[in-house]
Amino acid sequence: MKAVRIHEFGGPEVLKYEDAPDPVLRKDQVLVRIRACALNHLDIWVRGGLRGVNLPHILGSDIAGEVVESGEYINDVKPGMRVLLAPMVFCNHCEQCMSGHHNLCPQFAVLGNTVDGGNCELIAVPRVNVIPIPDSLDFVPAASVPLVFLTAWHMLLGRAHLRAGQTVLVLGAGSGVGSAAIQIAKMLGAEVITTAGDERKLAKARELGADHTIDHYKQKIADEVKRITNKRGVDIVFEHVGQATWPDSVRSLKPGGTLVTCGATTGYEGNLDLRVLFAKQISLLGSYMGEMGELHQALKLVFAGKLKPVVDRTFPLSETRAAHEYLARSEMFGKVVLTV
Repeated sequence: MKAVRIHEFGGPEVLKYEDAPDPVLRKDQVLVRIRACALNHLDIWVRGGLRGVNLPHILGSDIAGEVVESGEYINDVKPGMRVLLAPMVFCNHCEQCMSGHHNLCPQFAVLGNTVDGGNCELIAVPRVNVIPIPDSLDFVPAASVPLVFLTAWHMLLGRAHLRAGQTVLVLGAGSGVGSAAIQIAKMLGAEVITTAGDERKLAKARELGADHTIDHYKQKIADEVKRITNKRGVDIVFEHVGQATWPDSVRSLKPGGTLVTCGATTGYEGNLDLRVLFAKQISLLGSYMGEMGELHQALKLVFAGKLKPVVDRTFPLSETRAAHEYLARSEMFGKVVLTV
């Protein structure tokens, strides 16, 4: 099969479009012909060098395609079935998995991180990862859904327990996870404040339902939040940017508010005055991907048209390097997708 692999860590130049061995199908797996695979910032981090990645390695977490063949133990998945893949793997038999907390499994991994992903033509995955999609959903938007909608759902509901009537600050509206969070928060009855770096992205954020927008290059986020909320602050900050926005994120919280974070795109350091933590009684929550039940809940709403994938641009698999360069410039609003 054709694949894009890295044989060393580094910049976009280490991405090699080449022939690779076809996956060997186990009796408990499904073989899928990949039609689309969306990019995430995780791809950039893995390409740059993360522990636990064996080389050569295939990136790509968000996958949609067609079933080619099912292993001997599987009788409910047929060739030709249109599917997307849950973007993580887990043991499915430990205490955490049996409790539904798949993202706490000791063997938890993300496709394209420590296991090979979808920047290729074929992939073999466990049956539990295979989710049929309706005929109304094309492969490109289908591949734009899993990781970001699951992450946003787990952050807002699983961790921060968002309720109708609350006010949410969503950092980075133009990102895949930001565009998903805006939609989920609005659907649940929240007031949404969001940030982006230019008016084009801010306008698109308002189209998705954002009530208030902040240009984070021209305006001070915390000051604008205080103005919008009449000095009250927000109930929840949806944080994934990291070091560049961390001080403003903390300042934007109301007393008793919650900051939930899933990433650190701009850096890993987040300084905090502990007196603010206990005096304002704020909660700081980490969040990593999500649970299979949450993914299925989010997908029901996507399939029903109540949550919409946001696709910025597509690239053919052979132009993966150009797609990485585009993603790194943060010019997109929504997902960048490779077509296979």
